[in-house]
Order: sequence, then structure tokens, then C-alpha cells
Amino acid sequence: MRQFIVIGLDTTDGSPVYVPFKDLLPTVDPKDIIIDGWDISSADLNESVRRAAVLDVGLQDQLEPYLKFCKPKPSVYKEKFIALNQMGRADNLIEASDQKVLDQIREDIRQMKSKADTVVVVWTANTECLCPVLEGVHDTADNLLAAIANGHEDVSPSALFAVASILEKVPFINGSPQNTFVPGVRELAQREKSWIAGDDFKTGQTRMKSVLVDFLVSCGIKPVAIASYNHLGNNDGKNLSSHQQFLAKKVWLCPSIHQSVFIQEITVQC
Repeated sequence: MRQFIVIGLDTTDGSPVYVPFKDLLPTVDPKDIIIDGWDISSADLNESVRRAAVLDVGLQDQLEPYLKFCKPKPSVYKEKFIALNQMGRADNLIEASDQKVLDQIREDIRQMKSKADTVVVVWTANTECLCPVLEGVHDTADNLLAAIANGHEDVSPSALFAVASILEKVPFINGSPQNTFVPGVRELAQREKSWIAGDDFKTGQTRMKSVLVDFLVSCGIKPVAIASYNHLGNNDGKNLSSHQQFLAKKVWLCPSIHQSVFIQEITVQC
């Protein structure tokens, strides 16, 4: 945000002209960003960072005084949508009907809006299993809202967050490879003129696989398997050890691999 970029050369001496990036494009100062959120685990951010074991220990020590006071708000837990191995950490829950859960999330968002000029809700939670798109439940905005009011079991936690964000007119970004944006969610977003986006965060690993597959196939080498290592040390890999959750990830990853391979007229089975 504070980096300088070259926008041209000085006409008098030909030297580079440097301008801060933030002066070219309106950018929020990182010091002005407020981070808040929900989690089914009651661990504060310091405990979560230690548990993830991603950051260097020295950096963890430096961040501890700031992170230990950051605790998540209670969140939504439905056994049907995430792996059973997550049950042990689910100790920070909104124990209520779907309608009351939706109302609570909306209230949380309103509190966030009172503290900031702009609020963006980002789903960074576990990958859910694929939600069955049911007629009379997920097909229209009104049916989806009625399903929430009636406590239908096939309304996913991510859909509840998406609907709450839409109704509160804040952007919702889905960072997991699940079908959160069922037709009813999309229709509601259009009706409320609220922004929704995303079907998975792209860290570069999938892109790298696509490039490597294309390279290998071009060299006459047929890949027979593609394996991934959960290098971030987070909880996502554990959740994906469950077949239903892995299936959601697989559905989103296979097209990019198929595209690379089919171009070379080699068929694979995902």
C-alpha cells in the first residue's frame, strides 16, 4: 500500500518519477482496517496462530500482545455440512433456530457497520459439503427465506452468512469451494442490489498444477495422479479428510485440470 511505482520519466533529466501507489488509486490505510469475525472455536487469534504453526515463532511472539485480545463472535455449526472431526473445536456456537441465527448475524454486521465506513464479509471457514439444490428451498429468494424461517436442514451455514450480508447491504466474498450461491441467494442479491462474489480462494497452487500438467503433457508425459500437500498448516486439510467435504473441493479443481489435459487430447478421470 505504501510502495512507490514509476509512472514515467522526468522531461528535464530523464530520471524516473516515483509516486506512492495510494496516491494513484484510493486505498485504505492498513492502520484503519478493523478485523472482526465469527468462529465455531472460542480460541483467540493468538491461540489460533500458535495452533496453525504457519508464522515464524519470532513473529508469533511479537504479535501475541495484540492478538490475544481478539476473540471471535459465536458462529454457526451444522454437522451435516462440515467434517465430524471438527466437533471437538466447536465450543463457540449460536445455539438457536436458523431464523434467530440469521437475525444474530445481521445484528453483528450492524454493530460492525457502526464502527467502520465500509464492511466486507469474507467466508474463510471450512469447506462445506455440496448443498443439494432443492426445488421449493433454494430455487428462489422467497423460498430460501421461507426455508430459513422454517429451519430447513439443507440451508448451509455459508448461505446464512451470505443472506445476512445481502440483507444488510454489505459485500459477501465466498472463499471456499462450495455452492453457497444457490439460485435463491443469487436472486436475493440481485433484488437487494448487494454484491456477492467468489467460489474459492486461489493461492496459486491450482494454477501451478495447471501449468505443470500442460508442460508435462507437451513433453509427452502423461500425469496419472496429482497430489496436494496442505502446506499452510491450517485446519482445512483435516476438514477435507472427510469424503463429502473433499468432494466439494474436487468438483471445483477438476475443471482446471481437465482443461489443461483435454487441450492435449488426453483424457483423465477425476
